[in-house]
Amino acid sequence: MAAATAVLQSEWTKIRTVSSTVWTLASALLVTVAMSAALCALLNSTFDDLNQAEQLTFDPTFVSFSGMILGQLAMVVFGVLVVGTEYSSGMIRTSLAAVPQRATFLFSKIAVAGGLALLVGLVTSFLSFFLGQALLGEHRASIGDDNVLRAVIGAGLYMCLIALFSMGVAAMLRSSMLSLGILVPFFFLISQILSAVPKAKEVAKYFPDQAGAKIMQVVPDAMNTEEAPYGPWGGLGIMLIWVVAALLGGYLVMKKRDA
Repeated sequence: MAAATAVLQSEWTKIRTVSSTVWTLASALLVTVAMSAALCALLNSTFDDLNQAEQLTFDPTFVSFSGMILGQLAMVVFGVLVVGTEYSSGMIRTSLAAVPQRATFLFSKIAVAGGLALLVGLVTSFLSFFLGQALLGEHRASIGDDNVLRAVIGAGLYMCLIALFSMGVAAMLRSSMLSLGILVPFFFLISQILSAVPKAKEVAKYFPDQAGAKIMQVVPDAMNTEEAPYGPWGGLGIMLIWVVAALLGGYLVMKKRDA
């Protein structure tokens, strides 16, 4: 128990003393809140220009998380750097010499980084929601409305799961550059493009970001988007399966291969 506590403390020291990981978390918060606020203000001023279907399915809660499409990329970078920096700097050899139990080492790192990502994700989601609703004027929702609190907390969970998924991928690939080269285009371009392509969008619905984002919707098929074959919690469950698979893969690679 004492050894596990010491490993957790060492991982906490690594994360808080590396400026890049601190800045990526700060960027995730600032980018998400700022972009969400700007889009809420824009939609409030142009609401009458939306077509009838978009007005009928207008979801003020989901709209207040619009900036997360960029903010999640900062979370991807944070997750990759937490694990990948150990390999790029050669620190992984020293770390594993100090903590030969690879499960203890990896999952202590994931626990500390995941806790930070969850805290920042929740602060981000609540700030985005309250600022966004203030800017939506008469179209706003209240935190006490049906399913709104679930969506706000779910948005924080979504950001945390994105970071955890990225940590698992980085542990499998053992390279920050390679991990970022795959994950950033996937979340920013490939997933978004495939979700709009006929036939391909049926598969894209099960991608981690597409499925997980469902938890942030209060109005089904918000903004006249495509209907999904699962609900908010079902979507988050699909994302959780992706995360568990990535972390398990990362652990198996770390266990089987030399540093």
